[in-house]
Amino acid sequence: MNFNFGEVLSRAWQIVWKHKVLWIFGIFAGCGRGGGGGNGGGGGNTGFETQGPELPPQVMQWFQTIEQNLMTFIGVGIAVICLIWILTIFLSTVGRIGLIRGASQVDGGTESLIFGQLFSESLPYFWRVFALSLIVAIPVLFVLGVLFAGLIVFAISASGGNDSAGVGIFTMIPLLIGCICILIPVMFVVGMIIRQAERAIVLEDMSILPALSRGWDVFRNNLGPLILMAIILGVIGAVAGFIIALPVFIVVIPATIGFIAGEAQNFTPLIFMSVCLCLYIPVALLLGGIATAYTESAWTLTYTRLTKPQGNAPVVLEANA
Repeated sequence: MNFNFGEVLSRAWQIVWKHKVLWIFGIFAGCGRGGGGGNGGGGGNTGFETQGPELPPQVMQWFQTIEQNLMTFIGVGIAVICLIWILTIFLSTVGRIGLIRGASQVDGGTESLIFGQLFSESLPYFWRVFALSLIVAIPVLFVLGVLFAGLIVFAISASGGNDSAGVGIFTMIPLLIGCICILIPVMFVVGMIIRQAERAIVLEDMSILPALSRGWDVFRNNLGPLILMAIILGVIGAVAGFIIALPVFIVVIPATIGFIAGEAQNFTPLIFMSVCLCLYIPVALLLGGIATAYTESAWTLTYTRLTKPQGNAPVVLEANA
C-alpha cells in the first residue's frame, strides 16, 4: 500500500501552525507525560532543635506548628496530590481528544476552531478514552508489581536469611532485564493499537470493545506504514525534546559548576538559575504543547489516510450533549 508520509507530516504542520488553539490542547495532552505529581515534600524532619538557634522565632514557630499538626498536613498534602492527579488525567485525556477532533475537522474542511466549542465537544468521549487508558495501565502496573515482588522474594529466598541477599538480587537481574526486553515490544504494539482505538472512538463514535477491535484491524493491516510513522515521529519527538531541554542544561550546568567552584558559599549562581528556570517554564510548556499537537495531529491524519485510502477524511460525528 502506498502511503504518502511527506503529505501527512507537512499537512499536520500546516494544521498545527494555522490553528494555534490546538497548542492549548497540546499542553493539556502533555500533562500526562510530564513529571508526575510525586513531589511529596512532606517536611517530617525532627532535627529542628539543631537549627533552632540560627532560625528566626517565626520560622521556629512555623516548624512547631507543623510538628503539632503533622497528620493534618499529611492529609491535606495527600488530598492536594490526588486533586492534581485527577486534574492531570482529565486535562490529558481531553487534550488528546481535542487534538484528534480538531485535526480531523480541519482536514475535512473546517476553516476555524473555537476553543470552547472544541473543548465541550470533547467531553462526551472522555470516559471511553479514559477507560481505554485503564485497560492498558492496570495490566502494566500489575505485571511490574509482580516482577518487583518476584525480585524481592527471590532475593530473600536466595539469601537464606544471611548476608548473601546481594547475590540473590544479582542472579535475578538477567531475568528482570529479559522481562523488560520482552515488555518493550509488547508495550509498543499495545500502544499502537490504543492510538488507533482512541481515534476509532473519537472519529467513528465507537464504544470501547469495538474500538479496540478496530484498532487491532488497522494495526494488523498497516504494519509497515504505522511502524515507519512511529519511528519518524519518535525521532522528531526526541529532537524536539532535546531542543526544549537544551536551555535548561545551558543554565543548570554553569550554575552548578559556579556554585561548586565557590565552595558552596555563594548562592548567586543558584538564585540566577532558579530565576531563569522559572521564566523558561512557560516557554517549555508552550513548545512541548506544539510538539504534542503536531505528533497527535500526524497520528490522526495517518489514521484517516489508512482507513480512507481515497483521501476522504472520516466524518466526525457531532458530540451529543
